[in-house]
Amino acid sequence: MQKVSAFAPASIGNVSLGFDLLGAALAPIDGTSLGDSVTVSPAETLTLNVSGGFAHKLPATPNDNIVLDCYHYFARAMQSIDKACPAVALHLEKRLPIGSGLGSSASSIVAAFCALNHYFDKPFTAPQLLLMMGELEGQISGSIHYDNVAPCYLGGMTLMTGDSQKPVTQLPLLDDWYWIVSYSGLSVSTAAAREILPKQYKINDVLTFGRQLGVFVDALHRKAPADAARVMHDVLAEPWRKSLLPGFDSARTATLERGGLAFGISGSGPTVFSVTDDIDKARAICDYLQQAYVQTEDGFSHICRIPPTGAAITTTTVS
Repeated sequence: MQKVSAFAPASIGNVSLGFDLLGAALAPIDGTSLGDSVTVSPAETLTLNVSGGFAHKLPATPNDNIVLDCYHYFARAMQSIDKACPAVALHLEKRLPIGSGLGSSASSIVAAFCALNHYFDKPFTAPQLLLMMGELEGQISGSIHYDNVAPCYLGGMTLMTGDSQKPVTQLPLLDDWYWIVSYSGLSVSTAAAREILPKQYKINDVLTFGRQLGVFVDALHRKAPADAARVMHDVLAEPWRKSLLPGFDSARTATLERGGLAFGISGSGPTVFSVTDDIDKARAICDYLQQAYVQTEDGFSHICRIPPTGAAITTTTVS
């Protein structure tokens, strides 16, 4: 009998210029486990235990936890292919803050599905699992989108295709870039961040959005970092959402002055990110954001890379 654990990394949704269409996994260069883990163990009855630095922010009742929702969804999917899904003991280690813009719910969902699928001898393929993850994430945000679950699961930077059979594709990475993320310690709900956006956009803004995304994807394939950095500006969400992030404008100015190539909101915020191609500049930006942007003891800043792989599985034999 085996105990299976899955770790799923934090992620940046939107990546500024790719509203709901781009996502990137994150891995701090100092080895910090920036992500959630779910462990599945043999048990006679279904249970869920929660630990970790942000466990106290989750619903007090286990039945309200998204990890149990994942188990019930997975069990129904197993039933649909005439396979049994016995009770298990689930344990969630919650390392990501809720409402942070780092794909917190996506991380829990991805870790849960990966651990369950491996524990039950991989009855579902990677594409099938990704569809399940997107549907569960949609129950939280109100619509199905993959800009956090896809990079969290697959790693790298992902582009959402709109194809129901193959919803995402992975993009080339710029190996010289460092991604500095800074969580202020505050919370922004995805619903509130959606509500603040305009219901209609000017045609010029829509054209700018499409042009920037096209140029960015082309630049990644050509390995042209300067071209990619020049278009990393959000014209659809940031002009409105930055009002929800105290200190955003001053942080942008300061990070660019310290050598940042781009600066933006991670997902719905309040986490912000900066990009640079120099480790010393990355350290200077990270130090600044930790001192000036972080506002509570829950906040943090990390220098990250985009890892080429996402969720990771470990197994332990139990007696």
